[in-house]
Amino acid sequence: MAKTAALKPVARGIAYWMERVVAEREKASGSLNSDAVHDLRVALRRCRSMAEGFQSLNGNSGWDKVRNAGKVVFRALGDLRDAQVQLEWIDRLRSECPAVAERLAIYCQGREAELKLRAAEVMDQFDTQRWLQWAQGLDELVQRAGIPKDAFQVLALERYEGARQFHRRALRNRSKTALHELRIGIKRLRYIVENFLPEQDQAWGKDLRNIQDLLGEVHDLDVLWGTACQIGSFASSQERQQWNAAISRERMQRVQAYREKMLGRNSLWQEWRNQLPAGERLRSAVLQRFECWATSLDPDPAHTQLVTQFSLQIYDALQGNALVPARGAGEVSPRDLLHVAVLTHGVGHSGHKAEHKLSGRLLRRLELPPGWSATDMTMAALVARYHRGNSPTSQQRYISLSGEEQHSVDCLGGILRFADSLDSRHAHTIRSITVRSGAGRIDILADGYTPRSKQAERIAAARHVLENAIGTALLVRQTSEIPEAGNQRPSKASRPSGSNGLLA
Repeated sequence: MAKTAALKPVARGIAYWMERVVAEREKASGSLNSDAVHDLRVALRRCRSMAEGFQSLNGNSGWDKVRNAGKVVFRALGDLRDAQVQLEWIDRLRSECPAVAERLAIYCQGREAELKLRAAEVMDQFDTQRWLQWAQGLDELVQRAGIPKDAFQVLALERYEGARQFHRRALRNRSKTALHELRIGIKRLRYIVENFLPEQDQAWGKDLRNIQDLLGEVHDLDVLWGTACQIGSFASSQERQQWNAAISRERMQRVQAYREKMLGRNSLWQEWRNQLPAGERLRSAVLQRFECWATSLDPDPAHTQLVTQFSLQIYDALQGNALVPARGAGEVSPRDLLHVAVLTHGVGHSGHKAEHKLSGRLLRRLELPPGWSATDMTMAALVARYHRGNSPTSQQRYISLSGEEQHSVDCLGGILRFADSLDSRHAHTIRSITVRSGAGRIDILADGYTPRSKQAERIAAARHVLENAIGTALLVRQTSEIPEAGNQRPSKASRPSGSNGLLA
């Protein structure tokens, strides 16, 4: 019944809220009364939701530490807070059926006393010194990362779409579980907005808190009814009917208030969506999100930036000659799949032999961004995974793709493998390339390329993979060998029948 806190947008960062947790813990450690428990949970919730948001855009392990350490205390306080909220509802509904209210109050008071002891034990074990050390390190990390606003807009849109899906489900079956999931979905959207998007928080904050409160009170009433049934609070069927009528009345009022705000053309759902990215802005923001996450894990972002430049340059030239797909099966273009694969191909580089496998796994674990399907993410991960190593032809995820999708993976993976070979030693020896077509082949004119070198051997091996995928020869040359630009379009060799792998 206590309303969610109306806190100011975050010019206050992760360090502020982590320090606030320590201060609120000291205040709550004595009485553990309802207000103190609520304030400590608000501070903990801020830290955990900020850590979740940053973790989506930054792969540092410190975010997991904050979430896990705060989770133990948050849950212990959550059980206590539930008991305290039930007592508040019992007082409010006491006049409806005093006998039932009294039995429930006795039970919840006993439960509250037990949970206070448990919460006190958990709080005593909370390592505040280590917590504050994390606060300083993570605050510095956030300052260095410089995450763009649009990347957080993508997170907000992800939360929006998740909550909207729960809304549709709740309208269909109207179950307690569906409404509870909807409440959690709204809560996750609100946390992203209030923590990272101050402009949206100013416009939406009041409504988000109001909607969360309405659904939270529906959940509280459902829990109160469940508790009354569980402990046998009713001495007669009349008492049961009276208590059920009171609960149902209060619950229906809140459900109806939710429907008035969230249904129809002018619903808050429509208002919120209109202020989140769409079209080209969304596409660009999604790429920014991938880049933020990958850069935080990549030991050599300068190498990745150079390979990205080479890869997209090669793709555009090949696509202009109709040698690689221009459109994919879904809404995400092959060029964007390649872009994401190149950005993320280095995230697994931790020194062990299977770094390319780890890159693919880490990418697949990410939450799907708006507009992306599971197949899109699988294809991007396969391209990142097979920028080196064996062919994916026997890999189950590759086999499950359609022939068209497999061909895209072959082409994009070949481009990435070849582009990566141009800077295989991360020395930036090849500084730039020019891609030209003519005489039935593709010429790659590389500034800094040296024939008859180890690098040339690696490039030749990688070049074969791309040649096989597109059915056209590639020739890598020094820029000093630049010939007159040919006008002849390269011939496109027919692709071998059957399913081609990157090394087929």
